[in-house]
Amino acid sequence: MKEFSVTLREKIRQIDYIIIICIVTMSLMSVVTLAGAADAYGANFYRTQLVSMAMGILCMGVVSMIDYDSLISKMKYVFFFVSIGLIIAVILFGSGERGNANWIAIPGLPFYIQPTEFAKVTYIICFALHIDRLKPKINHPLSVLQLGIHAMIIIGLVLLSGDLGMALVYIAIAAFMLFSSGMSLWYFALIGAVAVIAFPFIWNYMPLYQQQRILVGFNPDLDPLDKGWQAIASRRCIIAGGFRGAGFDGGSQYFSLSQGQSDFLFSVMAEKFGFIGTFAYIVLIVLLVVRILMIAWHTRKTYASYICMGMAGMLIAQTVENIGMCLAMLPVVGITLPFFSYGGSSMLSMYICMGVVQSISTHNRKYYFERELG
Repeated sequence: MKEFSVTLREKIRQIDYIIIICIVTMSLMSVVTLAGAADAYGANFYRTQLVSMAMGILCMGVVSMIDYDSLISKMKYVFFFVSIGLIIAVILFGSGERGNANWIAIPGLPFYIQPTEFAKVTYIICFALHIDRLKPKINHPLSVLQLGIHAMIIIGLVLLSGDLGMALVYIAIAAFMLFSSGMSLWYFALIGAVAVIAFPFIWNYMPLYQQQRILVGFNPDLDPLDKGWQAIASRRCIIAGGFRGAGFDGGSQYFSLSQGQSDFLFSVMAEKFGFIGTFAYIVLIVLLVVRILMIAWHTRKTYASYICMGMAGMLIAQTVENIGMCLAMLPVVGITLPFFSYGGSSMLSMYICMGVVQSISTHNRKYYFERELG
C-alpha cells in the first residue's frame, strides 16, 4: 500500500496521448463510415456511435485518474464475482438472434447491453492477480491446473451463453497472459494436442448452427445462398473498394450486408475508402498494441504488466478474427472490431479497458521518498 499519492497534474502528464490519438481516430473513422452508409443502415447508427464514443472517452478519463493498484487491492474478489455474475446474467436473461442470446434489456431504457463485453475487464484483472500470485512457481503442474480452472470457469460460462466468438477472445486473452508470465511452451503444446484430440468429441455436442458457421466460415462457397452469404457479400465489398475506394457517398455492394453496421463495418469502409482506409486502421491498431506493450514493459507492478498483456491480446484476437471473417477467411462468429464496429457495449468496454491501461501509465512513476508496503 502506497504512502505517497500522485497529484492530478502529474497523472495528466503521465497519460499516454498516443493511445488517445489512436483510439479516438479509429472511433471517428467508425462514425464517418457509418455516416457514409446511412442510406443503407439509417442515420441513427452514426449518431449513437458518436454518443457511445463520447461516453467512452469520459469513462476512460475517470478510470485513468483512479489509482488502479489501490482499487484492485480492495476489490479483487468483487471483480471475480462480477465477472461470473455478468455472464450468468446473460445465460439466465439474455436474448438475441441466430443462436446467440448475448444481450440483456435494461428495464425502462430503449437499448440492450452485452455483459460479456464488460466482463472482459474484470476477467483480465483477476487472471493477472492469480498469475502474479503463482509467478514464483508458474510451471508447477498444480499452478497450471489452478490457472486452467480459473480460466475455464469464465470461458465455460461464456460458451454456455452460446457466444463462441467471445469465448475464443477469452481464450486468446488467457493465452497471451500465460505466455508473458514465462509459462513453459510445453504446456501450450500439451493443451494444443489435447484440443486436437478432444475436438471430434466436442464437435458432436456443438449446436448445428455453430457447426455450420465454422464449416462455412472457412469456405463460404459451401452455402453461398444462406450461411455463406454474408462472408461472400463482405468479400465483394472489399474487392469493389480497390485501392482508393468509391468515396464517402459511393459504393453499392454494402447494401447487401445485413450486419454491415456492426460486425462487417470493416468491409463497408473498404468499399468506401479502399485499401488506404483499411490500411490506416490497421496501422492505428498496431500502434495501439505496441504502446500497450511498452507500458507493460515499464510497469512497476508485475500484475499490471499482465493486465496490459491481456488487453493487448484482446485487441489482437478481435482484430484478426473480425478482419479474417470480413475477408471470408475465418468463421463468422460475431466479433466486433475494436473501436470501430457499431455497438455501445463494445465501444464503452474498449474505452474502459484503455482507461485501466492509462491508469497503469499515470501511476507508474516512482518517487525517491515513496514507500510501498506489501
